[in-house]
Amino acid sequence: MATHIEVPPGSLSPEAVAGLVDEFITREGTDYGLHEHSLDDKRASVLRQLERNEIAIVFDFESESTTLVSRRELKQLGLSFSKDGEGDVG
Repeated sequence: MATHIEVPPGSLSPEAVAGLVDEFITREGTDYGLHEHSLDDKRASVLRQLERNEIAIVFDFESESTTLVSRRELKQLGLSFSKDGEGDVG
């Protein structure tokens, strides 16, 4: 049985997506490169990546947690990545 599933952003409330994005960008160890960026800049960047399907929302059944992951991470989890946000459990 798969332990992860992709969650389409449209299946969550805007408040839930905002909470996930804020938790992700304030997580210790998140690196945005050489320049400091404001919280609003970071939030906008992550939301753009979600809109462009460069990152996805993934729920982990084992830890019962949700996070944002890149395409590369999706492949490592055995999930396919579709442009419409519908992931397949692998």
